Amino acid sequence: MIKTLQINEKEAWDLAFNALINNQTSDENAREVADALINAEFDGQAGHGLSRIPSYVEQVLSGKVAGNVTPSLLSSKGSVIRVDANQGFAFPAISLALSEITKTCKSFGIAAASISRSHHFGQAGRHVERLAEDGLIGLMFGNTPKAIPPWGGTKPLFGTNPIAFASPREAAAPLVIDMSLSKVARGKVMVANQLNEKIPEGWAIDKEGRPTTDAKKALEGAMLPIGDAKGSALALMVEMLAAGLTGSNFGFEASSFLNAEGDSPGVGQLIIAIDPSFFSGESFAERTETLVGAILEQPATRLPGDKRIEKRKVREKSQTITISKDLYEKIELLTE
Repeated sequence: MIKTLQINEKEAWDLAFNALINNQTSDENAREVADALINAEFDGQAGHGLSRIPSYVEQVLSGKVAGNVTPSLLSSKGSVIRVDANQGFAFPAISLALSEITKTCKSFGIAAASISRSHHFGQAGRHVERLAEDGLIGLMFGNTPKAIPPWGGTKPLFGTNPIAFASPREAAAPLVIDMSLSKVARGKVMVANQLNEKIPEGWAIDKEGRPTTDAKKALEGAMLPIGDAKGSALALMVEMLAAGLTGSNFGFEASSFLNAEGDSPGVGQLIIAIDPSFFSGESFAERTETLVGAILEQPATRLPGDKRIEKRKVREKSQTITISKDLYEKIELLTE
């Protein structure tokens, strides 16, 4: 029995878009979400791709996510922008924030945007990569519903809290660093659960605090942080920057991204843009390439994000995405 299907980029995009517009989501928002999910698929990030559509639609239909709202620009003071996602999808709010801080950064040299009352924001690296494509350094911090316990604890309190950094390069794709503060992104556990696959030991604990390889028990329990106590401290830092600073819900206050239960998650994101020319004149590009060259001189080294770029090139060449037959059928039903 065939368990997976190959679909082309347009089919994949249409599948996501039609599932959303057929279920109380505006055309504009559906486009933003479909773009983000298909980009994630092409970058090899299936946990932030089409696998999200069924839960997104459930949440729209329950009112947990407002599919028809437009994000609001609350204020713009100097180089600081405030955006309200209005309990809708994160992607339209992020696009608004990026548009505003790109313009502001080129006037002030640095700009920041807070996004409040937001939702799941997918692969953070792609958002800051958009800044780097405009010649800017990008930083992003986002908190998520509780998944990681404080160090020494067994009950989740902090989110997996992704952080991302992107820098422009001369004659090369931007350097992108994108990582969750759990040992792996929770989306990978979600995909393993959908496929009834085991996860490696060391990724998570069950609700009793015991190590587990059962994806379902991991989702009911807690993710383990990278770097043990250091990772837990970084997750705390992101909670303060992404939720505390933006006036949003902390991870332990936010409802799940994965189901339709509860109120809107109401999490936050903070994006910072830096124009290198304001800080180093014209030397930043040369300094960057000196560092990159020193890294790549050593055998078996690679830059962060290289695998993502390789996967993107492969998929762009083939123009196809692999999707499980079960997931395809679930999404197709939502388009009817």
